[in-house]
This record gives sequence, structure tokens and C-alpha cells, in this order.
Amino acid sequence: MANLGFLATSVSVPLITLTGLGVFSQAAQATSGVKVSCEPQNAVPTVTVTLSNHRGTSQVTPILSFLPEYFDADEAIANCQNTARKLHVFYNSEQMNYLASDTIEGKPAICAVERRGLGCGSYGSEILFSTAKSVSPTELLYNMLGKNFKGSEIPSSRTVSRIYTDLRPLWWPF
Repeated sequence: MANLGFLATSVSVPLITLTGLGVFSQAAQATSGVKVSCEPQNAVPTVTVTLSNHRGTSQVTPILSFLPEYFDADEAIANCQNTARKLHVFYNSEQMNYLASDTIEGKPAICAVERRGLGCGSYGSEILFSTAKSVSPTELLYNMLGKNFKGSEIPSSRTVSRIYTDLRPLWWPF
């Protein structure tokens, strides 16, 4: 019987997440054709960037997925929506250029920074979210990144204290 209870919980969490995103998803549309939003992808709240050209052609790319191993359902939705709002502003103001991983107040954190070398507590940075889970910040960011934003393998947390990821996906035209 205990296994059935676990199975029911496993099935209901993604459905709650998907429902919550449908009700509370917030997207911002820019006149420049860049839209950053929080969307459900495989029942996981995911920050996506959409670039549209003047002919109406669009490309949608996942940036960060708020994975259940790091966030509970409500926390994932709230962090996804908040991150999408902030990244929308950064994309359209060209204010921040990279995502970075760091430790803030003992917690793994992800932030947006103007340039490489800055930490999440530096001037020229904005903390996007943190988690209370015990995970290296490097692993957290790498595992959450969409495939167009990460390298071929996770950097070693023994040799790299933080990683930087360009906010422009590999296909970005400018």
C-alpha cells in the first residue's frame, strides 16, 4: 500500500504544476520581438525565450527548467515566473549578459551578471533564485539549463567555483 501512495504523489505533483502554470503563467512581449515567459514543458515550469522576426517566424528555446529534484511545485512556479520577468527586462535592455552560479548565504544561487568574473553578490548582478537543496551551484545551473545554453559536459565543481552561461542561445542571430 505504501508504494501506491508514493505513486499517486508522483503523478499528482506534475499535474498540479502544469495546472498552476496554466493559471499563473506570465509572459512579457517586447516590441523588439523577444519574449521571455514561464511555460510548462513536460509538466516542468520552464523559462523560455522566443525570438520573432518581422516575417512572423519564431524560434522558442528553453533557458531554465525548474526541476522537481531542486524545487517543490509551488516554489518552482514562483521562481520560474519571477525569473522570466527579470530576464525579459535584461534581454530587452541588454543590461545583463550571463547567467552565473554562486553560493549566497550558504545556499546555491543563480543570478544574472553583466560580465564574467562577477559573483551573485557583486555590483552588476541580480539574484534570480536560490534553493535550500544541498547541491553545488555549478551542478544546479548546468542541470537546469536548456541544451542551447550549456556546453557538452558539466564543469568540475572542484576546479570551477562558478560557471557563466551566455544569455544568448547558440542560434541567436545578433
